[in-house]
Amino acid sequence: MTYPIATIRADFPILAEKIRNKPLVYLDNAASCQKPNAVIDAISHFYRHDYANIHRGVHTLSVRATDKFEAAREKVRVFINAASSKEIIFVRGATEAINLVAQTFGKANIKAGEEIVITAMEHHANIVPWQMLCQQTGAVLKIAPMNTQGELIYEAFEALLNDNTRLVAVAHMSNALGTINPVQKIIAAAHAKNIPVLLDGAQALPHAAVDVQALDCDFYVFSGHKLYGPSGIGVLYGKQALLEAMPPYQGGGDMIRTVTFAQSTYAGLPHKFEAGTPAIADVIGLGAAIDYLNSIGMATIAAHEAKLLAYATEQAQHIKSLRIIGEAEEKGAILSFVLERIHPHDIGTMLDSLGIAIRAGHHCAMPVMDFYQVPATARASFAMYNTKEEVDVLMAGIKGLIEAFG
Repeated sequence: MTYPIATIRADFPILAEKIRNKPLVYLDNAASCQKPNAVIDAISHFYRHDYANIHRGVHTLSVRATDKFEAAREKVRVFINAASSKEIIFVRGATEAINLVAQTFGKANIKAGEEIVITAMEHHANIVPWQMLCQQTGAVLKIAPMNTQGELIYEAFEALLNDNTRLVAVAHMSNALGTINPVQKIIAAAHAKNIPVLLDGAQALPHAAVDVQALDCDFYVFSGHKLYGPSGIGVLYGKQALLEAMPPYQGGGDMIRTVTFAQSTYAGLPHKFEAGTPAIADVIGLGAAIDYLNSIGMATIAAHEAKLLAYATEQAQHIKSLRIIGEAEEKGAILSFVLERIHPHDIGTMLDSLGIAIRAGHHCAMPVMDFYQVPATARASFAMYNTKEEVDVLMAGIKGLIEAFG
C-alpha cells in the first residue's frame, strides 16, 4: 500500500504557509506537532455548538459537553490499552503528570535515604521534579549512564537497582537523541525487585503504538501537543490500585465527594486528580487527534518515519563537517547534529531564512549536552507529514551554510 502523503499533508493547513517567501519545511516536531483539520474542526465545533461546563449540569449543553469529554477519555484508554478509564487522568501535559506522581506517590512512599533511578538522557521534566522531591524528603537521585552512541548502559542501570530503590522513571524515547530505551527489560528488572516504573512517553507515543498493559508500566505520561492535538493537555496513566492509594494533587471543585468546614472527602478515580474546570475543548481535540491517527494507523506512520530517518541519516553522513549527536541502534525520528565552527543557533536562524523550521538549543536536556561537550545541538525531527523532498531541502540548506561560513 502506498503511503498517502499527499492526502495527509492536505489535512494540515499550516503546511501550505510560506516562510520568508519559501515553502514551509516544518522539522520541529519533537518540540510540537502541527494540527490536522480534524482537530481544529472538533475544537471549533465544540465552542460553536456544544460549549458548557461538564459534570455538574443537567441542561442539554452540559450533558453534551460531558459526553464528549468522557468519550475522549475512553479514546485515550483504548489508544494506550489501559484496563479502565479510571486509570486515565487529564493533566496539562507530561510535565504536570510527572510532578503529580512526584508530589503524591513520591511523598507518600519515598523517604530519606531511599532512591529514585533515572537515566542520563532525561528531559528536564523527568529530572527536576525528582530533584525537588529529594530536597523535600531527603531521598537520593541515582543516574543510570549512557554510552557515546546515546544508548542506556543497561548493565549499569540494572546494577543501580537495590532494596533501597523506590521508583524508576525513564524516557521511553529521548527528545534530544531519539534513543528508544529498552523499556520492557527495564520494567521487568525493576518489577523483579518490586520497584514501580514511570515511563515518560511524550516523545514515543506519536511515533509508535503503545500498550501499557503489555508493557506493565505503573505510570505512563504524555502530552497532547506532540500527538497532533492541542497544547495545554496531557495524560497520566496509572495502575488503578496505585492511583487509588495516592492522595489528591490539588483541591477544589469536581474532585470532592463531600465538603464541610470540618473536613472533606474525595471523589473516586479519575476525578480525584482533576480539580476545577478542565481544558474541555482541548480534551475533545485530543480525542479527535487520536481518531485521526487511528485512521492512518500507527504502524503505517512508524514505517514512514523510519524511512525518513534512515534517508536523512544517510544524507547527513555524507556531509564531512556534520557530526550526528545520538546514533543509537534503536532510534526514533530525530536527527540531532552539530557543524564545525557554526553555532547551532546560527544554523537554526539561517535555515529559517530558507523556510526550514528546526530546533536549536539544549532541548531541555542540559545533562545530555554536557555529556557530549557541546553547548547545544541543531535538531531536525520528523513527523507523519514530512517527505524525502523536505529532507533534501534541509541537506541543501546545511551544505549552503557550510559554504557560506567557509
